Amino acid sequence: MNTKLYIGLTLLVLVIISVVQNAVAVDIRFLIWKVTMSRSLVIFIVLAIGIAIGWISATHFRKKK
Repeated sequence: MNTKLYIGLTLLVLVIISVVQNAVAVDIRFLIWKVTMSRSLVIFIVLAIGIAIGWISATHFRKKK
């Protein structure tokens, strides 16, 4: 089989395990806002923001060259 398929399935299994283990609700406080959400959702949002910032900065630096 394809190596990318194995890697994708492995990552999918790890994500499912992480979501199941981190389903506990946590309070997020930022300045005047307070939000309650699952820990796995917080991790996913922070990861998505990091990926977006990395992608945007890489695109920006690539255009400068």
